[in-house]
Amino acid sequence: MNDSHPPVIPSLPPAPGLLRRMAIVCYDLLLLFGLLFFAGALVIVPLGLGFGSEIQGHHLLFRLYLGLVILWFYCGFWVNGGQTLGMRTWRVRLVDVEGRTPSWRQALIRFAAAILSWAALGLGFLWVLVDRDRLAWHDRLSGTRLVMVGPATGS
Repeated sequence: MNDSHPPVIPSLPPAPGLLRRMAIVCYDLLLLFGLLFFAGALVIVPLGLGFGSEIQGHHLLFRLYLGLVILWFYCGFWVNGGQTLGMRTWRVRLVDVEGRTPSWRQALIRFAAAILSWAALGLGFLWVLVDRDRLAWHDRLSGTRLVMVGPATGS
């Protein structure tokens, strides 16, 4: 007799559709552009570099730095409360399959997988239109999902 049972997974709220996801992306990009401008100025101004040819010698390091700022923006919000500011505005939270805030490992996998979702001409995002659970590629690959949350409590 086998006493092993599959783990009980709590019933999670429904995942948002594609339009809400794209609204979140647009909102977060506005915030991210401001953050990148500020982060870029923190490097460019003290070093006396210009935005033109002077930065070319530092181009790879500068891109890596800005990439780390983007990674920190998303993963930092995801592991600390499960919401970027755009997600909070559109009442969406990122959770793992058990309804908890994702781990750093899950956040990093989600970040890398989201890049793949965009790199495939956005097909990873469009997948929510055909997926039975309305999950994108990066949701499935990272073991996370977006869920709708109530307006008053934020949970």
